[in-house]
Amino acid sequence: MDGQSITEVLREIEAGDPAASEKLLPLVYEDLRRFAERRLAMEPPGQTLQATALVHEAYLTLAGSGQEWNHRGHFFMAAAEAIRRILIRRAEEKRALKR
Repeated sequence: MDGQSITEVLREIEAGDPAASEKLLPLVYEDLRRFAERRLAMEPPGQTLQATALVHEAYLTLAGSGQEWNHRGHFFMAAAEAIRRILIRRAEEKRALKR
């Protein structure tokens, strides 16, 4: 990696550069993983989802959304929301199975 900023890569993605999406994950992965670990720590006991799987699912959701992000903060807000929605969906699925 050449030290390119997250915002620069987001601009490349917005401009339609197909290679830019591959550059983004290595730049944001550790921050997303730490956030996912913190969110999972707040979940009730018995959570089987791992932080790595949560990050990957959230990233795939974001990458396939077609949404444009104005800057680093905007991307991380969208990622946090994606992680939150995944956890909510999984909790709802678990409750439905118990019925």
